[in-house]
Amino acid sequence: MSTIPSPLPGVFYRRPSPDEDDFVSVGDEVTEGQTIGLIEVMKNFTELKASAGGRVKEFLVEDAAEVSVGQDVVVLE
Repeated sequence: MSTIPSPLPGVFYRRPSPDEDDFVSVGDEVTEGQTIGLIEVMKNFTELKASAGGRVKEFLVEDAAEVSVGQDVVVLE
């Protein structure tokens, strides 16, 4: 298992906009470099990308929750 940490402090979003589907869901297969969410800092959005391939086991942070630098956001198996 591996985790994907937040590269910066901000607010984590699971989808590109409120009216769109989540980037990924629990159980989805992801590839290294795939966007799994967004981190927003002062209206600037940075893509959170998978650092390795695997299956999404769980999200450790709720959608629209604040995250800190290095905080684990997603668990991959």
